[in-house]
Amino acid sequence: MYDKSLLLNSLQYIAASLQKIIERTADVTSVDDFVRSPSGMDLLDIVCMKLFAVGETVKAIDKHTNNSFLSRYSSVNWQEIMRMRDIIAHHYFEIDANRVFNTVRNDILPLLQVIEQMKEDLKFQDLNV
Repeated sequence: MYDKSLLLNSLQYIAASLQKIIERTADVTSVDDFVRSPSGMDLLDIVCMKLFAVGETVKAIDKHTNNSFLSRYSSVNWQEIMRMRDIIAHHYFEIDANRVFNTVRNDILPLLQVIEQMKEDLKFQDLNV
């Protein structure tokens, strides 16, 4: 059995974090915008912390739902999100700014769209499974 309100709250937290990443990186056009100035490095740090939070929340959802909820949304590579969280947590000084930039440019908006769909789907699902 899933706790629907916990899932919705977790998904809302993820959506808010992704939206912050989108807003804060709106002017980032290349990896150089992250690495060529102290303010860019600060932004990279901020983005990494948001990505960490997203990955941590995804891990919690997967654990809470016994690995069954996220698999319904196979267009997202959930394992990769969790791996990125692990890299940020355990290998912080080895973070690849190019990878973060590519994630921001290519993965955040599609993930946000899936998260929004998940929230909508949950509103209509009976989770006493």
